Amino acid sequence: MKMDQEVKQSLVDAALEARAAAYTPYSHYPVGAAILTRSGNIYRGANIENASYPATVCAERVAVFKAVSEGEKEFVALAVVSRNGATPCGICRQVLSEFAKDLPILIANEDGAIRSETNIKLLLPEAFGPGDLEQ
Repeated sequence: MKMDQEVKQSLVDAALEARAAAYTPYSHYPVGAAILTRSGNIYRGANIENASYPATVCAERVAVFKAVSEGEKEFVALAVVSRNGATPCGICRQVLSEFAKDLPILIANEDGAIRSETNIKLLLPEAFGPGDLEQ
């Protein structure tokens, strides 16, 4: 699937919509994510915090887990929207690399402006993966 500007913007728009559903009573830092699958579906995710901080789940993982739970495992691109255009955290990077070693990632701010375009290989070089578990 070609990633032209229209596809990129629709993915960022989906992440913006997802961000509106974030549950962030502690950090007050809502994040939205949207992942595009090879089949053309877009799955959205928002960060969901918990008073027990380790139980918090990031927007990127929510989007991935929703897609995988629906049988989708081939990803084309991810958009992440936050107040200042932050990149995915380390745990999210590891989860993303499980499914796509060079997944394109669009980073946008709360206005929907794409601040950067990167990929998971750059964000998590030499990632640990399924091949490392082979005997």
